[in-house]
Amino acid sequence: MSLDVVTLGCRLNIFESEMMRQQAARAGLEDAVIVNTCAVTAEAVRQSGQAVRRARRERPGARLIVTGCAAQLEPDRFAAIPGVDSVLGNAEKLEQASFIPDDEARVRVNDIMEARDVAGHLVEGFDDRARAFVQVQQGCDHRCTFCIIPFARGPSRSVPLGRLVAQCEDLVARGYREIVLTGVDMTSYGADLPGRPPLGEMVRRLLAQVPDLARLRLSSIDPAEVDADLLRLVAEEARLMPHLHLSLQAGDDMILKRMKRRHGRAQALALCHRLRALRPDIALGADLIAGFPTEDETAFANTLDFVEEAGLAHLHVFAYSERPGTPAARMPAVAKPVRRERARRLRAAGAAVRRRHLDRFVGRQAELIMETGTTGRSAQFDLVDLSPGAAPGDLVSARIVASDGERLAGVATS
Repeated sequence: MSLDVVTLGCRLNIFESEMMRQQAARAGLEDAVIVNTCAVTAEAVRQSGQAVRRARRERPGARLIVTGCAAQLEPDRFAAIPGVDSVLGNAEKLEQASFIPDDEARVRVNDIMEARDVAGHLVEGFDDRARAFVQVQQGCDHRCTFCIIPFARGPSRSVPLGRLVAQCEDLVARGYREIVLTGVDMTSYGADLPGRPPLGEMVRRLLAQVPDLARLRLSSIDPAEVDADLLRLVAEEARLMPHLHLSLQAGDDMILKRMKRRHGRAQALALCHRLRALRPDIALGADLIAGFPTEDETAFANTLDFVEEAGLAHLHVFAYSERPGTPAARMPAVAKPVRRERARRLRAAGAAVRRRHLDRFVGRQAELIMETGTTGRSAQFDLVDLSPGAAPGDLVSARIVASDGERLAGVATS
């Protein structure tokens, strides 16, 4: 018998899956599968349903629990899938009592908009020994027209610094060399805490109080809210990895306005140029939506050009997918074949930038954190094939000897 957790979606879900694994084990749950769903797009909800059905086929005798954002938003949909034993909301999934079988309460999903706290449990470890994830913030107060996630995650709320320090100290003591800070809207960190400390101040104090942490990485950040402290850290703090992923979504002002984003094209481009000036070796990435409603060829060209102008080497490109319940789903749609073609062109543009980005590192030294015995990630989050190999989680110095345009090859030097 085993307790398996199937995780879909974001890095925050990865963190929460480990929390659930611990809470379920403490509740005595053994022969079970927990599916932690995603609802960022209609396609993500469909894939979540597929994962639930697959779990039932593969583990016919196990208790099947469905939770996560899709379950929070559409609990009845998932409760109706044959073989599902219980459905938990995003708040309930982090409570130990939720994993004690109770056939009279199959669906336990409360109003997430009433949430005012962030679960404070310490995560003891992760299946991926290369890095650990730490939640610094939960929820979102913004209302982008394409996004349903605020209604699945609730209002923005921050984890106090003391809890973050304790979590990071524990993970470092367990052998983790790299920690990734994650949240739904990380750059809103601190607005609900005494003194309203912004993200950069929190990161600076966290690094100061956990001196044995070798590498700290940030997950996605909003271009509209990068504070002065964070910029100083990018320039001066070697332990903060030179890799930032921007929640950009588009590179055209009209589309950004219709998305109800809080940044414009010029602001986002200026941020990219400033980050590169502060730290020339930085790798920048972004989320981009292709074929958002009303996007014409001119608007798309502005986004396509932005990839090159900003030097975005790590792209997450999504062909727009209508999410019922969002304002964007009611806007004039772009034909689906056009969306797919534009997504292809964005990925091709990103691949060209990525090839040039990787070529810059050939002949240079790099510090890698090993993900498997033979592959690691550089500080810029580039994948490196290493010879000879090393144990997952180890930090290894390497000389980069080649690039194939997708990944690097390196030779260990220590």
